[in-house]
Amino acid sequence: MARFDSIQVMNKIAATRMVPVFYHSDIETARKVVKACYDGGVRAFEFTNRGDFAHEVFEAVVKYAAVECPDMAIGVGSIVDAPTASLYMQSGACFVVGPLFNPEVARVCNRRCVPYTPGCGSISEVGFAQEAGCTLCKVFPGDVLSPKFVKGLLAPMPWSKLMVTGGVEPTEENLTGWFKAGVFCVGMGSKLFPKEDIASGNWNGISAKCREALAVIARF
Repeated sequence: MARFDSIQVMNKIAATRMVPVFYHSDIETARKVVKACYDGGVRAFEFTNRGDFAHEVFEAVVKYAAVECPDMAIGVGSIVDAPTASLYMQSGACFVVGPLFNPEVARVCNRRCVPYTPGCGSISEVGFAQEAGCTLCKVFPGDVLSPKFVKGLLAPMPWSKLMVTGGVEPTEENLTGWFKAGVFCVGMGSKLFPKEDIASGNWNGISAKCREALAVIARF
């Protein structure tokens, strides 16, 4: 069962407005990355379902975070079907994110009061997701849709809370563009975790990148 309820999760995301997105097949590496992000000020972390036995790594990370990162809400990403969402919720997922909108995923998440953030590439998809109870919708892929999409959507639907993922970088210019357009938060993947930092175990470097990005976001 999730350690944090839906209100607590949304408050954590609202407080930092950045959700790191990461996957690694090695349990110890995944644990180190989560701890580095936590030390850098992150309080909501998305572990993506992208490899064989990813759920086993996820379970180990959730148990580790409960002790070493007690205020961190661990969620799962890249979820496209309801059975997989249920599997991860049984392993303690505090929120569920997907690259697309699947009403069946919304149904099982709503039953457990776990936030579901689906990927949406059109205004109609965002509308359908909101009707299904999705408070936070993911604009994906962000680098294809651009900040103009966010600004255009919010004009007729200003109540929308949007998380952009894909093409987000921990730079002042990139983050400023997204937050000026009106995003609620950003999901950030590879740019926050350079391969050389992961390979060398430069966890302090990852913590520093998180702090720098959060400092820019805090201005908005």
